Amino acid sequence: MPPSRTRTTTAPAALLLAITTACTAAEHESTPATHTTAPSPAARKAKRLQLPLDAYASTVAETHLVEDAQDILMRRCMNDLGMEWKALPRVAAQDIEPTNLGRYGADEAEALRYGYHPRPDPPSVVRRNRAWDEREALPAEVQRAAYGPSGKGGCLEAAQHQLVGDTAPPDYHAFNQLTGTALETSRRAPEVRDALRRWHTCMTKAGFDYPEPMAAAVSERWKTDAPTPAERATARADVACQRSSKAMTVWAAAETRIQRRMIQQNADRLHKAKARKDRWLSAARRVLKHEGRTNHQHHVSDQ
Repeated sequence: MPPSRTRTTTAPAALLLAITTACTAAEHESTPATHTTAPSPAARKAKRLQLPLDAYASTVAETHLVEDAQDILMRRCMNDLGMEWKALPRVAAQDIEPTNLGRYGADEAEALRYGYHPRPDPPSVVRRNRAWDEREALPAEVQRAAYGPSGKGGCLEAAQHQLVGDTAPPDYHAFNQLTGTALETSRRAPEVRDALRRWHTCMTKAGFDYPEPMAAAVSERWKTDAPTPAERATARADVACQRSSKAMTVWAAAETRIQRRMIQQNADRLHKAKARKDRWLSAARRVLKHEGRTNHQHHVSDQ
């Protein structure tokens, strides 16, 4: 079996479950006449949430970079075995979902277009996902050569060893543990609770009854094939109330403070994790740089 493809999440599952469980009874809405205009692309970019602990996890782009470098080395290994190996299509930089999107609830730019539904995958993401699907359908003989009987051997293991020697893959346990704790701790901070109360009051006046933004975002009502008019109306009210209550700004400031303290308290553990991640990234960049130069030389020689 091939390794799991890159996926992104916007909130730790445990917190999401806790909020969902606490809020399932609070879904009594009407459809208010709240209208907003979508922010400009520049405003969207400026508002992307960055948190201190982000430095200790791989972005989707960085994960793709390592996957792409491994693919190059795997292709050589598979070719040596007389087997074809199709590289994963690259994902365009503008198609990669921003880090922390929807961490505190609906993202303003996304919600105004898609309600609480995820945005449709852009073409380059669709192509990469399709390539992963094709790998899962490869003949058993090819899968064994690529991944070994366990899914961690074969040419994948050989490629990883060639890439970084005996350096273990990045371990994000420390990051996952700390970022989940920081999110839940910041949610209970007095200033965040005050801001969430302001958001709730605003939503109530607009005709909606949700205790906090995440409850609106994960409502069972939105599990439809496409955003409904009620969903879009709720999302418009949601982002308008986010702005008037400053809930997301206050929450981000509180979590930033908490994460900085956590980084100081866990400096050695996080430093080691980041050093391992950086070694993988540096090795991957060297492979990709060399491959680009080799491809160029082949192109010139063919002319």
